[in-house]
Amino acid sequence: MSLEQKVMEEMKTAMKAKDEAGLRTLRAIKAAILIEKTSEAGGKDLTEADEAKMLQKMAKQRRDSLEIFEKQGREDLAAKEREELSILERFLPKQMSTEELHAALKGIIAQVGASSAADMGKVMGVASKQLAGQADGKAISEAVKQLLS
Repeated sequence: MSLEQKVMEEMKTAMKAKDEAGLRTLRAIKAAILIEKTSEAGGKDLTEADEAKMLQKMAKQRRDSLEIFEKQGREDLAAKEREELSILERFLPKQMSTEELHAALKGIIAQVGASSAADMGKVMGVASKQLAGQADGKAISEAVKQLLS
């Protein structure tokens, strides 16, 4: 079942349950899918990789907003972001744990032959492609810095 079909099924359930947060988030996902499908580069069905990338982008936006709202003491807005983020995470692929990420990055570092922080760009290029959808870019970057220093 495609992401769009899953979202439509979840929307029906959210409407019946009068789940405002769920409905709001699911409508945002549906809108993003439609925008992606009708964009100039689109015009085709989305692949699972495209869907995962889109969902990760949406989740990152929610995390960034959540961080800002918490710093400003806006708990009302932060709560909305938390609700939406939890719903988005149901559709995202399982994220790697810190230990799994470090193990994968050690393999990539050995593969690339990186030895210092100056080689971070090489490692990040390969890691971003191999670990796409499995780990957040920020987490990958921090782990690479830690391993190369």
